[in-house]
Amino acid sequence: MISLSKGQTINLSKESSGLARVMMGLGWDAVKKKGFFGFGGGSQDIDLDASVITFDSNRQPLDAIWFRQLKSKDGSIVHSGDNRTGDGDGDDETIRVDLAKLPAQVTDLVFVVNSFAGQNFNEVDNAVARLVDEATGKELARYELREKGSHTGVVMAVVSRRSGEWTMKAVGQPAPGRTVQDLVSPAMAAL
Repeated sequence: MISLSKGQTINLSKESSGLARVMMGLGWDAVKKKGFFGFGGGSQDIDLDASVITFDSNRQPLDAIWFRQLKSKDGSIVHSGDNRTGDGDGDDETIRVDLAKLPAQVTDLVFVVNSFAGQNFNEVDNAVARLVDEATGKELARYELREKGSHTGVVMAVVSRRSGEWTMKAVGQPAPGRTVQDLVSPAMAAL
């Protein structure tokens, strides 16, 4: 597994030969609040939404898979559904991609995260995106989002297909927006 830095790109095809199916997992926690006299005050629920926007080679959006559209039009991408709290360990939302079934015109998959409720990233802790080879269960890459701020969206990562090989770039670009539609332009700018 490779832990990526912001802006770093890796060749996924070299990490896992015959890569056919991947899962992008997103996990997060709410920032722990300080209670009376600085002792544990617990935390509130944080409702983040993981989504993926597909693009063609002309950087035109083709499809968006998110909690209101859990499958791509062609069926090659499936979203696990909405997690409204961020509670628990591990992935809070997952997006599974059958790379072999992706239409040929899809060259880029941009994974984004937004807060539908308008909570900002000052309230989010331990946000991580990880890409897993579904055939082997091997975690290929991980990107920990450390940027705090008043933004409500983030372009997390780009998975691209070039000359039959797949790469992943950690982006980590804060963006305004509470839905996947709000993040199409920032996603396009990350390509």
